[in-house]
Amino acid sequence: MAKIRKCVGLFPSLIVLMRVLFGVGWLLAGVTKITDKLWFSEPGLFLKDYLINSLQKSNVPPFYKVFLENIALEHVMVLNYVIPIAQIILGIFLIVGLFTIPSILSCLFMHINFILSGNINLISLILYTSAFSLIIFRSNIHYFSLDKYFKLDTLFVINEKEGKRTTSIPSNKEKNYSSS
Repeated sequence: MAKIRKCVGLFPSLIVLMRVLFGVGWLLAGVTKITDKLWFSEPGLFLKDYLINSLQKSNVPPFYKVFLENIALEHVMVLNYVIPIAQIILGIFLIVGLFTIPSILSCLFMHINFILSGNINLISLILYTSAFSLIIFRSNIHYFSLDKYFKLDTLFVINEKEGKRTTSIPSNKEKNYSSS
C-alpha cells in the first residue's frame, strides 16, 4: 500500500476523486431525468415547460432567448432524448476515465447552456468550477483511468516546437523518449 501511495501521490488521487465525483454527478443527473421527471414517459413535456419558463426569466441573455425560441423549442423532442442519454454516457466516461478531456469539455458545453437558460444555483456553480478545475489540472486526471490503460492520455498533448503550439498524438519515438 505504501508503494502505491508513493507512486501516485495525494494530489493526483484527489483530482481523480474529483473526476469520479463529477462523473457521478452527471450520471445521476441523466438517470434522474429519466426516472423522476418522466422525460421518456411524457416526452417533451418537462423540457418544453422548462424552455418556455426560461424565456420568461430576466437573467437569460437576449441572444440565448433567440436560440431557445428558434432552435431549442423547434427541436424539443430530439433534445428530450439526447440530453439525459448524453449525461449518462458522459458520467460513465468520467467515472471510468475514458475520453476524459472530450467528456469534460462536453459537460462544460452542456453546463454553460444550463446556466445561460437561467439555471443558476449552488450545485451548478460547484459543477462548473469542478469542470474548470479538471481542465486546469488535466495532467493528473488520467491516474486510474481507461485513458491511461489504452494510452489515450497522450491524445491531447500540447507540443511546443519552433514557437508553434500543436495538439497531436506523439509518435512512438516521442513516447519511448518520454518514458525513459
